[in-house]
Amino acid sequence: MSQPEPPGSLDEATQQQLIQEIGRVIVRALPPGWHESTTEYRSLGGHVETVCRLIAPNGSAIPLAAPPEAGPLFERLRRGMYQPDRGTWVSAVYRLQRPGSYAVDFNGDREPEWQTPPPPSARAEELRLHPRPAAATPQWLAGEAAPQVGSPQPGPPQAGGPQLRTAEVFDDRGNPITERAEIGRAEADRVAEYLETAPVVLAARSYDDDRLDRQRTGAVPMTFHTDGTWIWPGAVAYYLRQHGVAPEPDLLNHIRARGFQLPEVTEPQRERAVAAITGERV
Repeated sequence: MSQPEPPGSLDEATQQQLIQEIGRVIVRALPPGWHESTTEYRSLGGHVETVCRLIAPNGSAIPLAAPPEAGPLFERLRRGMYQPDRGTWVSAVYRLQRPGSYAVDFNGDREPEWQTPPPPSARAEELRLHPRPAAATPQWLAGEAAPQVGSPQPGPPQAGGPQLRTAEVFDDRGNPITERAEIGRAEADRVAEYLETAPVVLAARSYDDDRLDRQRTGAVPMTFHTDGTWIWPGAVAYYLRQHGVAPEPDLLNHIRARGFQLPEVTEPQRERAVAAITGERV
């Protein structure tokens, strides 16, 4: 079994080769007729997120399933680009545009806009794996009185309303999360109906392949729904109906607490959901 390369071990030529390899992996996962896409990789300690979006000709962003092969390549690049005087980057945005244009933006200072906030231990783990001098360590990473993303903030509430929570179908390595408590068929049907009938705020024209049954290609809806409190991919309901994979516990308990009844979702709530998915600010 090969050992991981030490931090900072990749020269510029090897970095460029790895960047091009990541691009090839992303291109293979894009649907036919694609024009432009962005893939953002975020990593802190052991917390990892990969967000892939197709950019439509009108500029709107359509969420796509991120290719699982891209994560290890991004992490190898992140480790290999480490510098003792500045650490390494915590997020990277890979932009692809047909026929062969690409650009990668690396961020080593600003806190990424996480879909799910990393645990507090991730900051210490990041500094252990990729130490940097105090002068090059931003406050949010040092943990000096900086509030965690998603934690309650002091002062008056923001005009946009409370932060939405996003449910996950896949783990940080792109694998379906199946280690969840089973729920009965009758309740599963009520939960799936709630998930499916909530307003769709973003949708792609194509369908993803079933990760648990490779024979079912083009079967999983590539949509996002919201009830004004949570956002979830259409795949959550799909995997519940087809494979009995329950939603993550907090979302499931939220649906139960509502008595399986959808609330009215206002237009501002829908707009906030779209902004949360695409990373835009409202």
